[in-house]
Amino acid sequence: MARKQWLLSGFVAFTCLASTAAVSGPIENYTPVTAQRLENPEPSNWMLYRRTYDGQGYSPLDQINTSNVKSLTPVWTFATGVVEGHQAPPIVNNGAMFVTTPMGQVIALNAKTGDEYWRYKRQLPDDLFQLHPTNRGVGLWEDKLYLATTDDHVVALDAKTGKVLWDTKVQDYRKGQYLTLMPLIVDGKVIVGGSGGEFGVRGYIVAYDAKDGKELWRTYTIPGEGEPGHDTWQGDDWKNGGGSAWMTGNYDKETKTIYWGVGNAAPWPGETHPGDNLYTASVLALDPGTGKIKAYHQYHQNDSWDWDEVEAPMLIDLQRNGRTIKSLVHPGRDAIFWVLERTPTKINYVAGWPFVYTDVWKGIDETGKPIVDPAHKPVIGKRVEFCPSLWGGKDWPSAAYSQKTGLVYVPANENFCGGFTGEKVPLKPGELWLGTKPEDIGLKTRPGADHFGELQAWDPATGKKVWQHNFPKSQLFGSVTATAGDLIFVGGTNDRNFRAFHAKTGELLWEQKTNSGIVGMPVSYEIDGTQYIAIQSGWGVDAQRIQDALVTNNIGIEANVPQGGVIWVFALKK
Repeated sequence: MARKQWLLSGFVAFTCLASTAAVSGPIENYTPVTAQRLENPEPSNWMLYRRTYDGQGYSPLDQINTSNVKSLTPVWTFATGVVEGHQAPPIVNNGAMFVTTPMGQVIALNAKTGDEYWRYKRQLPDDLFQLHPTNRGVGLWEDKLYLATTDDHVVALDAKTGKVLWDTKVQDYRKGQYLTLMPLIVDGKVIVGGSGGEFGVRGYIVAYDAKDGKELWRTYTIPGEGEPGHDTWQGDDWKNGGGSAWMTGNYDKETKTIYWGVGNAAPWPGETHPGDNLYTASVLALDPGTGKIKAYHQYHQNDSWDWDEVEAPMLIDLQRNGRTIKSLVHPGRDAIFWVLERTPTKINYVAGWPFVYTDVWKGIDETGKPIVDPAHKPVIGKRVEFCPSLWGGKDWPSAAYSQKTGLVYVPANENFCGGFTGEKVPLKPGELWLGTKPEDIGLKTRPGADHFGELQAWDPATGKKVWQHNFPKSQLFGSVTATAGDLIFVGGTNDRNFRAFHAKTGELLWEQKTNSGIVGMPVSYEIDGTQYIAIQSGWGVDAQRIQDALVTNNIGIEANVPQGGVIWVFALKK
């Protein structure tokens, strides 16, 4: 099979081996997923990307806690059979586990024993090429699963058997469009956002009927002629201005509003697309019934640093200055910890502060607009350096909020900087369109840096950092999960360890070496009175690129992290 490769600081494109759906045994007693169950999920299950619609990444289970976590031990493992970045949380519904992997696989397992029920393998085209060959999970609705694919389709599978029920093309992968996210399911609508901002696409969010795959609405993240915000673009820049929406949104069930993160403008140098460039680097409030934009907040205008803000903000009720704020909390790729207020018709700025070092922003004005230092904003024809690097203060891996401690836990990266020389080049559909030469992208560390990854704990109501755990020899590139046992679980380091920290103090309480590095999200579930913690271990994509470009080449810290996916499930030793 032909294999096309393109390398940029470890970027690797790959194609999938020819594959078909395979069934080894149906799930006999599958529990249908309803709107009521998604809105108020049982503590024993993990059925949404961050367990609940609010995106907090918090489990109310507490059998595993600070007093006994040292007894946590593996109870089963399962090899996925593929390499590259395994970024999906294991999704669990009353004993049935569904895991997605690179190369278009969905694996159905018994969540108690690890026995396989069935496996779906998508046949991907030989000429498929994208920067992020990964997947972040299946959405659940009634007796179906929904998969977004890297060849830009949404597929419905029978949850019991893995049989394909419908398959809808979203856009054309040959033009750089692809899908990597877990679909958000709201009231029978399958909602996804596209990837491909580095290919000069126009971003969008689209909803399909869960029953038959019929398109219900499509909202472009860059407004066209006659739409509000169009005047923040010049000429035809809006037609290919980026704004990919490639992470799963969160949902306010009380106001029936979806909050979705939007990525960077394209190409990278802001000088190539003058204006504020709505709605790139923003959060959108959407009506799930129509896709209408109800409100927005732009984290930073005229993005020039490749700072996607695609992780949707967490919905948290904060007590601040004597009143309850229905907040949106987002530790941004732009190095700012954002606290916003959500209302039925508007998103208000509340507060913002740097959570890692940045030389790009001089401050934030009273409206929530960052004040840029032009000396650190990339331009055409001149090399410009900036901190943090193009991977930002925190990339797509999710922060978590503990309802026990009231703290937000951030997988941050400190002391990484970058720079490039902007150039104006014509767009060629289906080819990378960065606005700089790949070989010109410079990455470095700050002088005197003694660590790189940071697990941070912040009080979002006061803006005070409560504790911080440093990783001297590694980046931190993995999502965080909090539990009612006062534990914080995270992987994300080049030593292949999975760790548990004390949520109140930051003390490291437990760690376990795994087969590979962990970039995926930990989950917690319960079966027959036993609490389990599950994670996919499988290094690749941006975690590997940071390792190659910064940690190894720039710092000299070797870490040969083997690839290959394995699902690890832990419980207390009996």
